[in-house]
Amino acid sequence: MNKFDVRHPSRWLAGLGVLGLGMALAAQTLLSAPAAGVAVQTPPAAVASANDLSTAFRSASEAVLPAVVTIRHEAAVENVQDQSPLGDNRLPQGVPEELGPLFKRFFGDQLPQVPRGGHGLGQHAMGMGSGVIIDSSGLILTNNHVAGGGGKVTVQLHDGREFEATEVKTDPQSDIAIVKIDGAGTLPAAKLGDSDKLEIGDWVLAVGAPFGLQETVTAGIISAKSRGMNITERSDFLQTDAAINPGNSGGPLVNVHGEVVGINTAISTSGGGNEGVGFAVPINQAKWVTDQLIAKGSVERAFLGVGIQQLNSDLAKQLGLKSVHGALVSEVRPGSPAEKAGIQTGDVIVEFNGKQVDNPHRLQNLVERANMKTENKVVVVRAGDRKEVAVALQPLPTEVAAAKTEAAPAAPQTKVESIGLEVADLTPDVAKQLGYKEDTHGVVITGVTSGSKAEQAGLESGMLVARVGNKEVHNAKEFEAAVNGANDAGLLLLVKTTQGSRFVVLK
Repeated sequence: MNKFDVRHPSRWLAGLGVLGLGMALAAQTLLSAPAAGVAVQTPPAAVASANDLSTAFRSASEAVLPAVVTIRHEAAVENVQDQSPLGDNRLPQGVPEELGPLFKRFFGDQLPQVPRGGHGLGQHAMGMGSGVIIDSSGLILTNNHVAGGGGKVTVQLHDGREFEATEVKTDPQSDIAIVKIDGAGTLPAAKLGDSDKLEIGDWVLAVGAPFGLQETVTAGIISAKSRGMNITERSDFLQTDAAINPGNSGGPLVNVHGEVVGINTAISTSGGGNEGVGFAVPINQAKWVTDQLIAKGSVERAFLGVGIQQLNSDLAKQLGLKSVHGALVSEVRPGSPAEKAGIQTGDVIVEFNGKQVDNPHRLQNLVERANMKTENKVVVVRAGDRKEVAVALQPLPTEVAAAKTEAAPAAPQTKVESIGLEVADLTPDVAKQLGYKEDTHGVVITGVTSGSKAEQAGLESGMLVARVGNKEVHNAKEFEAAVNGANDAGLLLLVKTTQGSRFVVLK
């Protein structure tokens, strides 16, 4: 399922005025019409404005529709068991089972349908989506969840011709894929826009084949930018209220100039259809991914080496910040570019190479596309002061975090009643048992009182507390003293798991 976003206010303000004026005129007609059969004419200026908006939508549609395609994906399924008569929604390749409920919330009926009654090889899962031609030689931009995972990919063009894809390259982290077809001659290619210029409220059109209905166009606005919905690892989506439904995935989100500004990717839905909240990959990100897929066959991302989290009012208050804008550094990885540059845990990154960082997703997007051959300028707020540091980025490493292991350490345990936590010293043996490095410092949580402040903050056994306020803690005695010495405004803790670190506030 998919969605998209909008563009420049100058064109659509007139349209909004038309809508409001039209409603007012209708009400006035009902209340003040002198007699039956007496016509009340809409002012010519209002009709002209409505026609201008209609003309803009029509022109944009005519510009992009010839480049929009329908994609059918037939993926081989191993060990297919008997299914219900209507088939069974299975998760695409690479999506863990634990993410199933979340993935299905966003993609719903778009998931491939597995036919009933087959066993072993030879059965196929059928999926359908959309795409957009970005090069006249037959290069098509779409979603990874539409064309990825192997199997047969068939592309149906605007003129009705069908071609089997000769090459498919994918980037699951961004849910972007490119599909190549040969032998179709010179094809109409869509013009790509600049998603960085989009503003909330801009008009956009979503184009694709929802429910298999080809050449469908719906209109809406950009509702929000830089949305991180945990749909993919690299989350920096445009949000739109243009109607996106199953089958729209991979299709273009277009501005009123007919330029592609996003690739429709997902919707938030409880019933499988459009509910006015859809998401699209910004075209600038999709272009960057596409260029790398063409050149290398894979995507190389830059790596800063920090764990980051979203600020909220409680964290901002504890850190003495005046706003919740920025990305809070909850962890600096040893030997990383961030550590070498002097970035510290508790810093708030507010700018990267001169561009404002409003949230962690924005920072992630800026970092991953940054130049690794030159120094990058990072502005942080530390203890209320702005500092600029130079960072030499490295390629993103391929590393898998160890799974969290919960076990009761043998060290003596200390219970801090005021916050509902029971902790113990973190010895090298305990650290190893729980999946942490042996030189990790802090105290390990061994128990959480039901209904306590700690439970309300989401703390669990097996987590580590590395810092209370601005003080590092190395044993249970230091932890208890730091807690008892805190003020009544709230208790700031730096909590670690094997997956990373984050700040929490106990109130």
